[in-house]
Amino acid sequence: MNQRKQAALHRLARIEGQVRGVIRMIEEDRYCVDILNQTMAIRSALAQVEVLILQDHADDCVEKAIASNDADAQRQKFRELVNIFEKVCR
Repeated sequence: MNQRKQAALHRLARIEGQVRGVIRMIEEDRYCVDILNQTMAIRSALAQVEVLILQDHADDCVEKAIASNDADAQRQKFRELVNIFEKVCR
């Protein structure tokens, strides 16, 4: 498994723990702002996981499509990237 996948799995395990912590905070009626701070941290951590996965996609799938000289595969991978960026920009 490459380093990015390992890093993504490690971050996701930490995020899982953070989510369980937020559940406990809500059950314990903790201060709303503290809960919101934790949910923002989770969102930020998920964004970092997305970056790792996108980098992996670019270095593997997109690179293979470029090297294949298959115009259809290249267009498909390019469209995938554009679609992802459109979602990120919303």
